[in-house]
Amino acid sequence: MVMKVVKKDEFLSWEKRYRANFFNSVVGFKSVALVGTIDKKNQPNLAIVNSAVHFGSDPALMGILIRPSTVPRHTLSNIIERDNFTLNHVHSEIIDPAHQTSAKYLRGQSEFEAVGLTPEYSDAICAPYVAESRIKIGLEFRERLNIRTNHTILMIGEVVEVTLPEDVLGEDGFVDLNHCGSVVGSGLDAYLTTEKIKRLSYARPETELHSLKYDR
Repeated sequence: MVMKVVKKDEFLSWEKRYRANFFNSVVGFKSVALVGTIDKKNQPNLAIVNSAVHFGSDPALMGILIRPSTVPRHTLSNIIERDNFTLNHVHSEIIDPAHQTSAKYLRGQSEFEAVGLTPEYSDAICAPYVAESRIKIGLEFRERLNIRTNHTILMIGEVVEVTLPEDVLGEDGFVDLNHCGSVVGSGLDAYLTTEKIKRLSYARPETELHSLKYDR
């Protein structure tokens, strides 16, 4: 295998889209989710992200990274207006409409309607879920962090409810995303399925690892 070393001077000279493709893919595989929001006029919005992050379990916090607000960011403004949002896993049967939500639709146009996905509501929050998704997470907005280096915005929410198939939830709380069909992303436009390898025991010094049950 021939290795290549890319120095800062070289990647700074790259064309913008080439550089974006490189760094969005070289970081590794990422989760893919549809973010559901709604504005103060009850207009639903849907946007695909590959930046969903888990920040802790007590309280249960998750967040998404939003690009600089130099142009209108409907997801950002809706979260600020209504204080909640949803994360909806993408599976292989909805990849195309999920990806299409990245198009720049007008403020008053619903991405749900435009791409053929179905909004679904609960009594816990006002933001819409994606009916076709198999794992759905509802969050209440808790904190905004402005990243000064590049002006991106981290929006953090606290989980208030999770909807998922009963048969993907293990006895120890492990959620089998592979069984549920959730896909992962590479770069800005590649979607991949996953294959189970193994689960391993909690690592402790001078303690031998052992395999854990993967299936429910």
